[in-house]
This record gives sequence, structure tokens and C-alpha cells, in this order.
Amino acid sequence: MSHLPLSVAACELTAQIIQDVICNNTSLDRSYSKHFSGQKLTASQQGQINRVVGDIIRRLNFYCALADVPLDGAGEQAAMLVMAWHGEHQLTMPHGHQGVVINGEMLSARLAAVNQLPRLRDGCPEWLDTLGSDLLGEQWPAERAALATVPKRYLRTNLLKCERQQLHTRLSKEGVPTQCVPGVDTALEVISDAALFRTAAFKDGWFEQQDAGSQQVADALDVAPGMRVIDACAGAGGKTLHLAAKMQGRGRLLAMDVEQWKLDNLKERARRAGAHNVETRLISSSKTIKRLKLSADRLLLDVPCSGLGVLKRKPDTKWRDMPSRLPLLQQLQAQILDSYSRMLKVQGILVYATCSIMPDENRYQVDRFLADHPNFALLEDDTISPAKHGFDGFYLAKLQRMAE
Repeated sequence: MSHLPLSVAACELTAQIIQDVICNNTSLDRSYSKHFSGQKLTASQQGQINRVVGDIIRRLNFYCALADVPLDGAGEQAAMLVMAWHGEHQLTMPHGHQGVVINGEMLSARLAAVNQLPRLRDGCPEWLDTLGSDLLGEQWPAERAALATVPKRYLRTNLLKCERQQLHTRLSKEGVPTQCVPGVDTALEVISDAALFRTAAFKDGWFEQQDAGSQQVADALDVAPGMRVIDACAGAGGKTLHLAAKMQGRGRLLAMDVEQWKLDNLKERARRAGAHNVETRLISSSKTIKRLKLSADRLLLDVPCSGLGVLKRKPDTKWRDMPSRLPLLQQLQAQILDSYSRMLKVQGILVYATCSIMPDENRYQVDRFLADHPNFALLEDDTISPAKHGFDGFYLAKLQRMAE
């Protein structure tokens, strides 16, 4: 993708967003929303700022090395990083941007040096490089490089409202070019910076923005109309809505989560999507799970995880406190699998899923569960690899309860 230099005003806004994300631990999505609010920006201008911010956060240590800025000072010196971004892409640096000046010859020398260091070139923190090397071995360099790339934009066709070709045609008429994604029947790739959420197609509930890899998780559950299905870690409900469409709106689909605000958001999305068979239920205690014992034909456990498969889309994650949180997340994953699996009927199907590519959150958890629960059997599992498939990274394991 070709790059254009930012205006001085766009540089200021870009630096503010980077500072907010790094210094205030604000998520990228929330920071974009906060800083774009009240700004009179076109979709193209927002897209340009999003790309630059994403590039810099995705490879933060790389740009720190280029700008000769310490990593722990990146937020306060975000303007230097914006200038380094311009220098790397051989773009004219905007004059007057906070008085920042970077010597071109020194930057070129640092760029040549940093490009010889794969970990820095791929924007990988040291802790993550060690973890990836230990767990993935020879596969890790390719995955590391893939996670440093710009994420593509994917849509999931809402089959309750339209077919994929109908959506493609309608979006084209609205100025949003798309193309079909081979191997993922509901997915379209958006091939422009068009403002998706301003389209009439979105307002009418014809699509949701969802990675093509993520769309394969609901496919694995093999739901059918009339079933009783539970999505027990529903969150904002992207996979819930996919399941509702696959059930053709018939049967009972229970979306559960420990946070009410997420379920409230899901209700609004379900109304727009026409997913009338979705019910929501807050998990207020262990009793909520016990009351549903042996009740589900299908059970989705899309458990909380590190997000180490979706770093190109959520790159701020790797610069936070993830190393200290990983053991707690793994403990929570095991607890959810142990406890929530009680809701599945005999002969029912459970899909355990994460948006991580690390086996200690994935197959290792499944193997531990099976060792403790001989009444379950592993039917199949799969890792959706950013390096091999080009999508975000996910893991899914399909289990069946063989006896009570």
C-alpha cells in the first residue's frame, strides 16, 4: 500500500492517539473514538491516521530505535515516532510539527542497522519473542512476521438478511468495493478505506465486521435450526450473531457473559441483525451454570485469552502487562472449561476457542481437560495461522460429551 505524508494537523492528532494508548493504557478503539469525536474528518483522513497509528504501535520498538527514543519514553515522545514513520517511508516530514526534527542521515543509518535485527524489524517485544520461540520453535519467525503486517478488513454476511453476492453488489453501489474470500463462505474482504458503518447496508443489518478466521469458529460448532445452543463467553456477540444466522433464527440461542454492558451491546446488535432467537443471561455466580446442567446441544467456549493471535489488529496488547497476566488467564481458561462444560448434553458438541496461537492456551488446555474428563472425546482441533492463512490467529478444538 502506498503512503502519503500526514498534514501537520493529522500529525498532531496521530501523536495524541499514540500518547493516549501508551501513557493511559487506552485501547486503540477507544482512543480513536475519543480523539475523532468532534473532528470534521473524512473517512479517508480517518483511515490514514488509523494506518499510521497502527503501523507505529504494531512496531513500537522498531520506531523507537529509528527515532532514538527509549521504549519507556515512547508516549511522551510520540511526535518523534511520527517523524520516524515519515522517514522510514521516505516521505517529506511535515514542517512545524511540534518543532521536531530528525536528521535524515542518522535515521538512514539507524534504519539499516535495525533492519538487520528481525525481532525489532517485526516489532516484537523480548518477552514475546522468547515465548514464541519456546512454544512454536521453527514456526515462530514466520508467525512473528505475519503478526507485524497490516490487518485486512473482513465482513461477515448476515445470512438472516441477504446472501454474500447480494451484499457484495449492494456495497459496490454504496461505494464500498469488496471481494469474496476463498474458503470462507460468508466472508468479504473490503478493499478500500470506505466508512463501513455509515452505509445503509450496515444500518439495515446486512453485515458485521468480523475477521475471516474468526468466522470459522462458529462453523466448527455444526449448529442447526431448532437446537439449544449456548455461547457462554459471548462478549460483544460477533460469534453469537453468526450462530443465530446459521440456525436460521430458529431454536434457542443463549448468550452469556460476566459483564452486563457487553450483553446490552449484544442485544442492540441482535436487533439490527434480525437475530430474534438470541437470549442474554448474566453469569452472576456459579449457580447460573449449575442451573443449565446437561441442557445444551452445542456449547461455544470462546474463552478469555492473551490475544496473541490478533496482534496485528490489536497491537497495543503486547506493550501492556501481558507477561504477568498470562498465568492468570490460563488458570481462568482451565476453570471455565471445567465448569462450563457441565452445561453440555450427552452426545453434544463443545467448541473451545481462543484468539491465541500459543499451545499453552490451546492444545495444552484441551489435553489437561481430557485427562481429567474421560467422558469427553476430542473430535478435531485446528490452529488458524496468520502466517499460513493470512487471517488473524485462532485456535478451536471440537469436543464431544460421550457420557454423563
